Amino acid sequence: MAGHVIISHGLDSGPEASKATALAEAAESLGWSHERPDYRDLDARGELGDVEGRIRRLLERAREAPRQPLVLAGSSMGAYVSGHASLQVPVAGLFLMAPPVALQASPPVLRAAAVPTRIVHGWEDELIPALAVVRWAETRRDLLVLVPDSHRLAGHVRFCAEEFARFLRSLPA
Repeated sequence: MAGHVIISHGLDSGPEASKATALAEAAESLGWSHERPDYRDLDARGELGDVEGRIRRLLERAREAPRQPLVLAGSSMGAYVSGHASLQVPVAGLFLMAPPVALQASPPVLRAAAVPTRIVHGWEDELIPALAVVRWAETRRDLLVLVPDSHRLAGHVRFCAEEFARFLRSLPA
C-alpha cells in the first residue's frame, strides 16, 4: 500500500526541519508521495500563531492530495492541526510527535479521528507533560512510544523516522 503523507511542522520550525525531512525520506523510501506545507506566515500571528488558519491550510492540501490513502503526520502544533484535520477528511492514519493535548487557543483541546494513530513523545518534554499525553492516548487506545528526550525530540529524529516507517508498513492494505 502506498499513498500520500502530509507532514506538518511545529511552531518556530519550518517544512525543512530535521524531523519533517526525516519523515519525508522514510515515506518516500516506502513508495509514499509526500508534502510539507509551510505554516510560517500563520505562525507569525501571535504567540501560538493562527491555529484555525493552519487547520484550514492543511484541509485544503488534504482535499487536493494526489493519492490515497492519506496519512497526516506532524510535530507539536503540526500534530495538533493534523488531529483536528483528521475529523474533516478521510485519513488512513495519524503519526503525532510531541502533540499538545490542550492549548490556550481555538480549538482548545486536541481531538482526532478514530484511526490508527502512533504517538512519539518525550519523557522530559518541557512544554507538554508526558502524563497528559499518556492520559489522552489511553482514552483512545493509541500506540504511544515515550523516549528520554525533550519537546523537540532532537535526540530521536532517526528513531521518529524509523517509527514512522514501521507505522506506514502497519497500515491495512
